[in-house]
Amino acid sequence: MPDTDTPATPGPDEDVVDLLLAQHAQIEELFLLVIGRTGQDRRDAFDDLVRLLAVHETAEEEIIHPLARDLPGGGGDPMVEDRLDEERRANETLKTLVEGGVDADSFDTAIILLRDAVLTHARYEERYEFPLLRQHVPAARLRSLAAAVRAAQNTAPTRPHPIARSAKANLAVGPALAVIDRVRDRVRKSSGS
Repeated sequence: MPDTDTPATPGPDEDVVDLLLAQHAQIEELFLLVIGRTGQDRRDAFDDLVRLLAVHETAEEEIIHPLARDLPGGGGDPMVEDRLDEERRANETLKTLVEGGVDADSFDTAIILLRDAVLTHARYEERYEFPLLRQHVPAARLRSLAAAVRAAQNTAPTRPHPIARSAKANLAVGPALAVIDRVRDRVRKSSGS
């Protein structure tokens, strides 16, 4: 199972796009594990997926999307608003799945729908946002943004929360929610459930 305590660690020459692409691949792998496993293995894979999705999207909302709004030829607000809308819808579905748990009758169908939505969202980022970042942002800044994304992920909530639905809300309440989530994650991990 992928190590999601440290999502996709960038090397010294990797930039933020490399980091996010590695995390997209990690997310796709986790979906395969959740869908293909049962029992505790499924619960563990789902917990890893929830955590990675939560920290990944928080960092994108705080760092990547605001930067992409201002890039030349990037579609500005409409392109970013489309990505944010996709993230909000996925977050609602994810929250419902977390509340119902992997043993819920609707889980199998809902996780496939979520997978399709999340992977489509990732492909849009890869097709529209990431090339613009590489084209218009200096390489040194892209490398430093990888560290900024990592820092944002380290202070991000690890679960979907209704009060943290925007970059501003994430910045305001995210660190407090992150502490609560991370304590809960450690307790869950140590208790084996």
